[in-house]
Amino acid sequence: MTRVKRGVIAHKKREKLLKYTKGFRWGRKSKESLAKDALLHAWPHQFVGRKLRKRDFRRLWQTKIGAAVRAENFSYSKFMAELKKKGVALDRKILAELAEGRPDTFKTLAEYIKT
Repeated sequence: MTRVKRGVIAHKKREKLLKYTKGFRWGRKSKESLAKDALLHAWPHQFVGRKLRKRDFRRLWQTKIGAAVRAENFSYSKFMAELKKKGVALDRKILAELAEGRPDTFKTLAEYIKT
């Protein structure tokens, strides 16, 4: 049987693995077995983190809107309910940006909701 040299493929595989562990500490970034183990632990957390980020941002937007709405003598829940009744199709992300960056526009929106 002829000899099969696997050096090229094995090297590519190792390099690809170590590329994912860039930025890890100690031997977890440079030693193949430690890197493989580090990734087995890191990837599930990474997956969960992507889901949690959406949750965190929604909470942040709600907090920003709630703070701006309280200045207009409204509660967050009543404000959102009135927005829905009036047919204003702005999501929480945009409302939070308005509340933080353009308070005059947000105030106009709050006045519209009050009437």
